[in-house]
Amino acid sequence: MNRIRKGDQVILNAGKDKGKTGEVLRVAEKGIFVQGLNLIKRHTKPNPQANQPGGIVEREAPVHQSNVMLLNSVAGKGERVSYKTLEGGRKVRVFRKSGEVVDV
Repeated sequence: MNRIRKGDQVILNAGKDKGKTGEVLRVAEKGIFVQGLNLIKRHTKPNPQANQPGGIVEREAPVHQSNVMLLNSVAGKGERVSYKTLEGGRKVRVFRKSGEVVDV
């Protein structure tokens, strides 16, 4: 079970976009891709089979998991996350400071 999942709102702790927030697009082995943050420019070749033009493409680069915190919408800042098992046996993510369940 990952602490950060696709669709979560996160805040960046480090890097060129430090302090900015965004939504997680995907979680991969190499890092976390956040929408509109950590943008890089890549030169791509045209691919006529995929109907893809060539040129300079701007896209998101991965951010390491340690440089991202889950955003607590009530507090308005990033918080650490732990796990708690409910009475029914369901395992949920919980904010460490406030103790609130992360709504997913």
